Amino acid sequence: MSRLILNGITWGHSRGITPLLAGAQRFSELFSDVEIRWKKRSLQEFADLPIEELTKQYDLLIIDHPWSGCAAATKCVLPLDEYLPADFLDDQAKNSVGGSHLSYYYGGHQWALAIDAATPATSYRSDLFEKNGLTVPDTWDELLEFAKTRRVLVPGIPVDTLMAFYMFCLANGHEPFLSKSMVIDLPTGLSALEDMRRLWSLCDKLIYRSNPIVLAELMSKTDDYWYCPFAYCYSNYSRKGYAKNTLTYKDLPLFRSYGRLHSTIGGTGIAVSSTSKHKEIAMQFVQWITSGECQSTFYVENGGQPGHLSAWTGNNANLICNNFFSNLLPAMNRGYIRPRYNGYLHFQDHAGEPLFQYLMTGGSAERVLETMNAIYKESLNNQTFHD
Repeated sequence: MSRLILNGITWGHSRGITPLLAGAQRFSELFSDVEIRWKKRSLQEFADLPIEELTKQYDLLIIDHPWSGCAAATKCVLPLDEYLPADFLDDQAKNSVGGSHLSYYYGGHQWALAIDAATPATSYRSDLFEKNGLTVPDTWDELLEFAKTRRVLVPGIPVDTLMAFYMFCLANGHEPFLSKSMVIDLPTGLSALEDMRRLWSLCDKLIYRSNPIVLAELMSKTDDYWYCPFAYCYSNYSRKGYAKNTLTYKDLPLFRSYGRLHSTIGGTGIAVSSTSKHKEIAMQFVQWITSGECQSTFYVENGGQPGHLSAWTGNNANLICNNFFSNLLPAMNRGYIRPRYNGYLHFQDHAGEPLFQYLMTGGSAERVLETMNAIYKESLNNQTFHD
């Protein structure tokens, strides 16, 4: 008997590929005539290749929510609200982790479902703090003081620097992208850059070539670095046996009178290509793997970081991951949703570079903001950038 084959594309980390491989195996046991083949790509490739190109090759796609505007403009993936039961979608909306579900809703349609939820959060080596009788930093001033020990890391590559910039704009009183002429007003932007410069200057230079995964590996493999105040969270590193040393995760630091920082949500969604020849079975897989029952048991048990609230509040996932989910839910609920207009990804691909160069080598903060504004205007004027 011939088998129906679905092809899927995801990203190459245990959190991204392992639960989907396990899910594909289990789904083929439930539906013996179906085979789902998942391919992985690097985190950078995951961000770079246009979704329109991927939908020509794959039935199932794991995407970032800023692609929602492109999906709405090109119709390269299917509007799930036209294919999935209304009560199921209602359950997904009611059980969104922060803004995760809403982030894939654009132009009147739901282009993906939140299969994974994440945001920058604090991680640290609790064993080292306890061994040395030290208190884990919880405020901005405590963070800056502890950073003088050179045991603090932040992700410093351009895209993560940009995500942190949004966070510091919010902390300094204004939300970015409210104007069509500038990313952020000059006083807020300058204050955000100054706050970032103070912390970045106290960190090891290796941060400028490190994304959140690299930092988590460094912190869990060695005893050189004890604390990271904000990097996209990975529940894998809170699980016993995954790394040499486990990381403990908690909510973001208190920032002056502002309260706890509001980070920029990440995570991923699962979408179905509009060119798929097997739309019905693809929708069945999407509905199964994003269901509360699967997310809170099978999915998290196989290394996933669920996008369904029942997993974040349930005992099972928190027992496996040392209360990772209950600790970070407040940060997810405060999370900032990035713009999703078709063209925003041109800004995200390029605007981190002037920030990166400024923090690494210095220069004019005003010039950085001018450059970012120019890139922003380009992204608004031309909706088809994929360079």
